[in-house]
Amino acid sequence: MSSYWAEFAWLPGGLAGGVTIEIEGGGIRSVSVDTVSRGRVLRGLTIPGFANAHSHAFHRALRGRTHEGRGTFWTWRERMYAVAAQLDPDSYYRLARGVYAEMVAAGYTGVGEFHYLHHRPDGRRYSDPNAMSAALASAAVDAGIRLMLLDTCYLAGGFGRELSARQQRFSDGNAAAWAERAAEFRPDSELVRTGVAAHSVRAVPAEALSVVAEQAAGRPLHVHLSEQPAENEDCAAAHGCTPTELLAATGALGPQSVAVHATHVTAADADLLASTATQVCLCPTTERDLGDGIGPAKLLSDNGIGLCLGTDSHAVIDAFEEWRALELDERLATRTRGCFDITQLFTAATAHAAIGWPEAGRIEPGAAADLVTIDLESIRTAGTTPSAALFAATASDVREVLIAGRPIVSDHHHLLIDHPETHLQQEISALWH
Repeated sequence: MSSYWAEFAWLPGGLAGGVTIEIEGGGIRSVSVDTVSRGRVLRGLTIPGFANAHSHAFHRALRGRTHEGRGTFWTWRERMYAVAAQLDPDSYYRLARGVYAEMVAAGYTGVGEFHYLHHRPDGRRYSDPNAMSAALASAAVDAGIRLMLLDTCYLAGGFGRELSARQQRFSDGNAAAWAERAAEFRPDSELVRTGVAAHSVRAVPAEALSVVAEQAAGRPLHVHLSEQPAENEDCAAAHGCTPTELLAATGALGPQSVAVHATHVTAADADLLASTATQVCLCPTTERDLGDGIGPAKLLSDNGIGLCLGTDSHAVIDAFEEWRALELDERLATRTRGCFDITQLFTAATAHAAIGWPEAGRIEPGAAADLVTIDLESIRTAGTTPSAALFAATASDVREVLIAGRPIVSDHHHLLIDHPETHLQQEISALWH
């Protein structure tokens, strides 16, 4: 058993001072408030680790490289295909390890990896059909982060359209082959769990959506939903309904389901998501980087829909930026402050249940010992109150990170990977050159 003393901590009941946290076997054994300092001191504000509910690790190589000539979502996608074509299991492991290390350094203790980069560039399988999945799992373990690997079904290039040559490596050919391959992957680490995903109603035909829903079998099921207005228009032309209605008709919505983006859902769609207890993952920094629009966060929340947050394309990896954007983007859309209270924002930022880790995301006995300590004395947080620091801090203010009771970041340094920024620089440069 190990003992930590937090100067301040965010507990289920709110902010507390002088908090002693006893950790045993990767979990929290006890929490006591207003205690004198003993054990290892966590100077600053200690919070549960953030949950990154939506990630495409290989998109990190696109950061800062898609803005020439202004660009659109579709020109961005062309560059994404170019990066995807360069990766193999070894290079993907190295890239993902750096990406996950960056996440941990930013205060994320769990990530949902929306994984569709399955095969060789021409679509042929590797000798191990799940070599790319294994690469991601190894990368997460070596970076020290919890991983929910969401094996993604991807079968079509659009409604009624064949896959392009560059999309072949995403596909298993049909839903049955996808399900068989995905079921064969068995992670060998307690830090890795598996779920499923349907890329979108564009990329997974209606009959295959039912197969994905069946394969979830009580595990998380994620799907991109209404990210672009064109998706809604094409779905209406092909099926006479919205993408949300199509997912509901095929059994893909429910308490274990997470609709990613939902930027252009209708009020009726929101009612349907709420009635099925489906959650929604907003990715504000990516949605604004791509010009997708501001998602209807307040509408969804007011309908009782659980919200979570993801960094998606990793335009930035900063949990505080996503957290703030949930509120600040809504202010821009409504010209009203205080759309969400701090507890609602905190709940969305630490929604580990959405990525299959329900024991994480809170500081209380029986919860996972995933702790993040924020520096309250940096140039950004100096002079703020502890709780308000969450609106001022950035990823650079993460001082300490524990995952499953194990120190991963100490005094701003990743303990498992020396200088992860150097590794990222090398891998991304190699992909582009």
